[in-house]
Amino acid sequence: MKLEMKDVTKTFGSVTALNHFSVTFEQGIYGILGANGAGKSTLINLITDNLKRDDGAAGGRICYDGVDILKLKEKFRSLIGYMPQQQGFYEDFSPKAFLKYMAELKGIGKKQAAAQIDELLEVVHLSEAAYKKIGGFSGGMKQRVLLAQALLGDPRILILDEPTAGLDPKERIGIRNYIAELSKNRIILFATHVVSDIECIADQVLLMKNGGLVAVNTPQALIRRLEGKVAEVLCSIDEVGALQQKYKVGNIRQRSEGLALRIVGDDLPEAFERVKDNIDLEDVYLYYFE
Repeated sequence: MKLEMKDVTKTFGSVTALNHFSVTFEQGIYGILGANGAGKSTLINLITDNLKRDDGAAGGRICYDGVDILKLKEKFRSLIGYMPQQQGFYEDFSPKAFLKYMAELKGIGKKQAAAQIDELLEVVHLSEAAYKKIGGFSGGMKQRVLLAQALLGDPRILILDEPTAGLDPKERIGIRNYIAELSKNRIILFATHVVSDIECIADQVLLMKNGGLVAVNTPQALIRRLEGKVAEVLCSIDEVGALQQKYKVGNIRQRSEGLALRIVGDDLPEAFERVKDNIDLEDVYLYYFE
């Protein structure tokens, strides 16, 4: 099972949203990080065939097990489970009715759908709300309905766009753990702005910027690259503004000695105390994107 993007380009007029993008996805979880406008949504929409690549060879290729997805057509789309960041619901639908509707659109048999829907509602903790109107749901509950529909049909490729948006911390952990379990026989693309959502479960992390791939590696390897580039400095509240203007400042914590600023960069003053043992993906994100 292999999904390959080879020199893929997508332009909108004079704007290049994806620029000669190449990457290979195999079984596992791929966290996709990048600021707004980095190209994450374009990447997802090209894979799901909601967007067309640029014409001809200039657009590159997207292949599943060596065959272009445009040739596979419906066969490839049947392998995908997609959770969009936002989706309009029929407000009078219940979760159960909505999932039955989506199962029918996906061509899933009624018997298989009925069993899977009950299981998925349990997984996303919506069994007790199975017959309530979605229009009265919170944002987090609607996110869980979207995740359930993405899992209908047991897809081989699961694409999740901000899947934990609107969830409380407990729900976040539960959904994150469930996604980790699903990765044993799937390709999972997990696009998010919340670094902590992928820090513990991603096998690989893609860092995207201006339609290109800045880096792709394991979380551990990306963190090792920042050795010697992360520091903390104690300061007063009056000094914070000046430091923020000069350096990439992440977390600011209150300590007994004063405020401790987390700073990331290539050229840090020797006087700053280097962080050695607790560099994390938040530091990686700050280094590449702030």
